[in-house]
Amino acid sequence: MLARITRPARAFRPHWLAALLLVIVSKNFAQPNSEPQLEAAYLINFMKYVEWPASARNTASICLFGRDTLGPLLSSHEGRMIGGKELRILRVSSPADMASCQLVYIPDVEEARIGAVLRWTQGMPILTASSADGFARAGGGIEFVRHGGRMQFIVNASSLLQQGLTASSQMMRLAFRVIGGER
Repeated sequence: MLARITRPARAFRPHWLAALLLVIVSKNFAQPNSEPQLEAAYLINFMKYVEWPASARNTASICLFGRDTLGPLLSSHEGRMIGGKELRILRVSSPADMASCQLVYIPDVEEARIGAVLRWTQGMPILTASSADGFARAGGGIEFVRHGGRMQFIVNASSLLQQGLTASSQMMRLAFRVIGGER
């Protein structure tokens, strides 16, 4: 009788161990690196909820400045239609590159060059976004922030106005904070 009990227990053990390993592996490796994924999703949605001045362009362009942190996440969206225009993901590194952009994302690792990029885009209908601390206060359009364990964003309404951009009321309501203007 003892042999009957141990044999099924031993036969069950590898399946139980495999199930446990599957749960552990899926939690550690399949869990998305949520912050970059959320930033990429926000950028796509900003393209939908910000109005740019009328243009003859047939593309909508998200430009990634400097050391690219979101390119692989955004590349799967390239070619999709946003507001009747085909989405393009571009990498930029100089003032001359900015003319083809509607949105420029500056990763926080490029914090030392943020001032230069803001000067390059000044007066152009370009939305700027970054996760660098203080970006919106420095004149950037949208700053990603972590608050209460969630990714949120701050909108610098004055910056958007200076760039000739209009954020939808829905986007403004969703913002964690709006500076330089009313919600």
